[in-house]
Amino acid sequence: MTNFNRGDVVVDFGMTAKARPCVVVSGSNPDSQRNRSVVVPLTTEIRNGECEVRFSRPAWLRQESVVNVLGIAGVDNAKIERRIAAFPADKMSEIESVIIRMLSLGKRAS
Repeated sequence: MTNFNRGDVVVDFGMTAKARPCVVVSGSNPDSQRNRSVVVPLTTEIRNGECEVRFSRPAWLRQESVVNVLGIAGVDNAKIERRIAAFPADKMSEIESVIIRMLSLGKRAS
């Protein structure tokens, strides 16, 4: 099994049956009954949406990408093939802010 932590970029061989880099946004072992983590995918389909987080292209990416926070998903840890790198801390904070806004966390329903 691949070792990874919150804030790591990993390769997920998940639902689309193709390898996709994702950023892990959950803490380790968020549910002791399930071997899953929560991730947000990287995509080259840049639409300049409010739920996209831009970042400088690292050497391990072939082309410019963004984090698509709307693509948030739970993945089976067994389908995480490998850890690529740690995502920049300032951009992790930006991802957190988008998640909080997107899910209206901290606001009471009226």
